[in-house]
Amino acid sequence: MASSTFNRWLRPEVYPLFAAVGVAVGICGMQLIRNISGNPEVRVTKEKRSAGVLDNFVEGERYAEHAVRKFVRNKSPEIMPSINSFFTDPK
Repeated sequence: MASSTFNRWLRPEVYPLFAAVGVAVGICGMQLIRNISGNPEVRVTKEKRSAGVLDNFVEGERYAEHAVRKFVRNKSPEIMPSINSFFTDPK
């Protein structure tokens, strides 16, 4: 009985689904950890929560201008720009 249940749920055709769900959970977990550890608006400890509203513009700027945003700032907002230009640019 246990082996038939095991075989029913672990078929090769569901591996991409497991991978997609795993990637989605990983992205969500990474974003949650990033927000808890680096967001200046989030205060986990009681001492930081009692501080009230802080004017920490430098820390907020550092959080908002992270490495991924700096990397894609000057990039074209296309997934495959060479293929798009091949089909759209007249020659």
